[in-house]
Amino acid sequence: MLNAFTSDHAATLQAALPDLPLKPAEPRYLEEPRGKWVGLPTFVAAPRSTQDVAAIVRFANEHRIGLQPYGGGTGLVGGQLTTKGPEPLIVSLENMAIIRAVYPQENTLVADAGVTLETIQNAAADINRLFPLSYGSKGTAQIGAGLAVNSGGLNVLRYGMARDLCLGIEAVLPNGDILHGLKRLKKDNTGYDLRHLLIGAEGTLGIITAAALKLSPRPTNTATAFLAVPNPTAALELLARTWDTAGEVISAFELLSGSGFDFLREVFPDVRQPFETPPDWSVLVEIATAGDTDPQAILETVFAEAFDADLVTDGLIASSGQQAADFWAVRETIPLANRAIGAIASHDISLPLSHLAEFIDTTHQALLDIAPIRINCFGHLGDGNLHFNVYPPVGKDRKEYAHVAADISRLVHDRVVERGGSFSAEHGIGRLKTADLAHYSDPAKLATMRAIKSALDPNGIMNPGAVLP
Repeated sequence: MLNAFTSDHAATLQAALPDLPLKPAEPRYLEEPRGKWVGLPTFVAAPRSTQDVAAIVRFANEHRIGLQPYGGGTGLVGGQLTTKGPEPLIVSLENMAIIRAVYPQENTLVADAGVTLETIQNAAADINRLFPLSYGSKGTAQIGAGLAVNSGGLNVLRYGMARDLCLGIEAVLPNGDILHGLKRLKKDNTGYDLRHLLIGAEGTLGIITAAALKLSPRPTNTATAFLAVPNPTAALELLARTWDTAGEVISAFELLSGSGFDFLREVFPDVRQPFETPPDWSVLVEIATAGDTDPQAILETVFAEAFDADLVTDGLIASSGQQAADFWAVRETIPLANRAIGAIASHDISLPLSHLAEFIDTTHQALLDIAPIRINCFGHLGDGNLHFNVYPPVGKDRKEYAHVAADISRLVHDRVVERGGSFSAEHGIGRLKTADLAHYSDPAKLATMRAIKSALDPNGIMNPGAVLP
């Protein structure tokens, strides 16, 4: 059993680490973006070094106190706060925000866990490189937390998930030992890859304190287009044709439903929309190249051939950087509009591409048998990840549908898993989806996860209640 972190513990820890910022947690440490939960009132420690983190973890392990790792607080599944049980100590990495080294010749960069994605992107740009991990909260989201949940975002199609961009990590294990794994190597077959064990573990096996990150050449030419398509089937055929024409230079291929445009018009009318009459379905495509290759010409060819094949009914290719930014503003504002409307249930799912169109159509119809709902289906079509979110009818409040929320999510997740998909594509398990993990996972996988957790964290101090209850 764990013990609550008390003011007496705070005094003892402060005496051992007199320079450690340690204070009662402000409200921002106890909140999450969707407002679904409020964390337990407790203390927050903000270490300035890996040695500080190690000392905190040793103290917590000795006294059997839960530790709640905290990055930018942008997670959407409750992994960054504790809502029940003994009060933990929150460990915020905000003071560990130094880029330790940049290696242009190696295309690598080493950063503390508390460095934001935007800061890393800017540091890469300073040496004419690209760090492609990116999403709407990049100015707040921290790399340590991004690796802890193996975050995805807008560029997975071309560059992969967070784990694909990490060459090595430094972390503090549950007994307080420091794992010195900041190798900058692409090839290192020296036993178990503990880097990949900790990436995606959501702080349940240790606290990531630094990472060696892989940078990419910075594209010199970019072209962006918004293309209206008749349906998701046409969008998938357009994706295949774009692959055939453009190859590996597709940076993003996003699917948007007409509901997203409706939501923007409803709550963010000042956002400039690309189409005078919003289509039922559209895709946002970005192609980025180096050298003399012209991405604009590639998109024009794709557009023309797709139009002739009735895969595209209308479209706009950005004629300036500002217009491209306006296109992306639409995509990045849709999640904010979703939040303003208020979802009955939100789903972060992935499916094999061959099942996506059928899933979207038949699941929408099946949900209408439960309640008269609206669906905003959008997301990263290129890598099979969709946000399939369910909303009340116009003029209704989501609270009126609280009694069917669980039934809606179970139906969606059942249909995803039946088709070989995942009920958690890029946001992680956190505390929101622990029951789903137990329900849908292969028993051998769960048993192995529990064995690993028990071996590394026998006292259960690391992010208790997340991933594995």
